[in-house]
Amino acid sequence: MSHTIDDRAALILVDVQPDFMPGGALACHEGDAIVPGIDRLLRERMFRHVVATQDWHPHGHVSFASTHHGAAPFEQIALYGQPQTLWPDHCVQGTPGAGLHPGIDWSALDAVIRKGSDPGVDSYSGFRENHGPDGQRPRTGLAGWLRERGVDEVVVCGLARDVCVLWTAQDALELGFRTGLLWDLTRPVTPETDAATHATLLAQGITIVEARDLRRG
Repeated sequence: MSHTIDDRAALILVDVQPDFMPGGALACHEGDAIVPGIDRLLRERMFRHVVATQDWHPHGHVSFASTHHGAAPFEQIALYGQPQTLWPDHCVQGTPGAGLHPGIDWSALDAVIRKGSDPGVDSYSGFRENHGPDGQRPRTGLAGWLRERGVDEVVVCGLARDVCVLWTAQDALELGFRTGLLWDLTRPVTPETDAATHATLLAQGITIVEARDLRRG
């Protein structure tokens, strides 16, 4: 089924970084499989507005298992009253693994939203950080950037489907944007989460789209 977009739609590319690819510090399942499709989509200039998010952590970030004595990656702890997964050290500021993937022509990119730079707060969504010590989720400014350009629809893809892509899509919808997710241009940390992610998206009213179905209106 085709999905028609116009100049009021924006593409959001979530965390397409080497550390999330096979061989990277926090590899997603088949993460590198999305690179050619994203590169092709950007070269086609289908979207007038294109934004990338970039995980950008300092050393010793609170989400790193190595920051917590005796903890192992993928353990869960309570942080500010919320569940927090502890991750391997990844996307450390200034390292090659934190860069935007070199296999993509990024010349169509309008803006980059760096997230996770607060050492004490994790950040999955491109729109809002995770809960901080005050119980709030600070905004990144992305929603305002989009609204100032007349955007009322976002289409999300990237990594990881079951974490940062999902949270970005959910926040976009909650903030009033019509929201779609390019399923074929996302991959999960683990594929066992796919059924639950798919069901969550549909239940919340987020459109699931394939890149080949995009059409300019």
